[in-house]
Amino acid sequence: MQAAYITENGEAKDIKVGDLPKPEISKEEVLIKVNAVSVNHVDTFVRSGSFKTETNFPFVIGRDAVGQVEEVGADVTGFSKGNWVWTNSMGYAGRQGVTSEYAAIPATRLFHVPEKVEPTQLVASVHSSATAAIVLTKVFGAVSGSSILVEGAAGHVGTKFVQMAHVMGLKVVTTSNSSDFDLLDRLGSDERLDYGKSLKKQLAKADIQKVDYVVDTSGQVPLQDNLQALNPGGTVCLITAPKNNKFSFDVRKFYTQSKTISGFVISNAPLDQIQDAAKFINRLMADGYLLEDSVLEKSYEDAAWAHKKLEKNSKKKKILLTF
Repeated sequence: MQAAYITENGEAKDIKVGDLPKPEISKEEVLIKVNAVSVNHVDTFVRSGSFKTETNFPFVIGRDAVGQVEEVGADVTGFSKGNWVWTNSMGYAGRQGVTSEYAAIPATRLFHVPEKVEPTQLVASVHSSATAAIVLTKVFGAVSGSSILVEGAAGHVGTKFVQMAHVMGLKVVTTSNSSDFDLLDRLGSDERLDYGKSLKKQLAKADIQKVDYVVDTSGQVPLQDNLQALNPGGTVCLITAPKNNKFSFDVRKFYTQSKTISGFVISNAPLDQIQDAAKFINRLMADGYLLEDSVLEKSYEDAAWAHKKLEKNSKKKKILLTF
């Protein structure tokens, strides 16, 4: 079968495209014929070796795929040949990736594509959607009536936070370019702030001046500004970091108001959280949410090109590699 893979950690140019043996499935696995794979920043980290995880070479790259069931393991129930399915937790922790014509997926990590949902649009969304789902439900433990500030809200991850928080009954404050205000209003933002202006000054004049949760999808906002935006007992979740890898903040005000800073990467999420997020995502997608990403489809043979573009942040569209 054709696949995009690496034989050692390295640069994007080291990605190879060629023949690898077709996987043989165990009793607990499902073989899928891959239709499309999304390319995420974390894929570049795994490929380069900057994200330390078990990789068995030759190592097929990519973690999120959508495709159709080809073969079902003897102990697997709930899947049949021809079913459209998706996965978002392959390609790390010892599991081979999915940028290949066929992929063997543990049944516990495979989920049905909801009826009438376009498969490629789904796979473009699931990485960001699962991140938002787990942060909201597990890290924050967000409840209806609470409030959240989503910074960089018009991006791939930000739009998912806005929609999910809105559906969950949270009051949603967003920062973005003012040209994205209409989009965020439609997605469920209650208060829209310009990310080019002072957060402190805008919040002081806003209807919602303090929030219970903050997530900065860009890593560009000073940590102290985000802590200052929190109600006592509130939480900031870091899902990225500034390029200089440094933060500073007022420690005394932080601990005396019982505030919390949490970090999250989906690669560390346990299986039960991945599964719960998948159920939530599927319910929302069936109702038309989370499917707004602009998509750029390329061939799997363009895997190295896709990694280079992502590392340079030169493409705003979600890149998919298709077979």
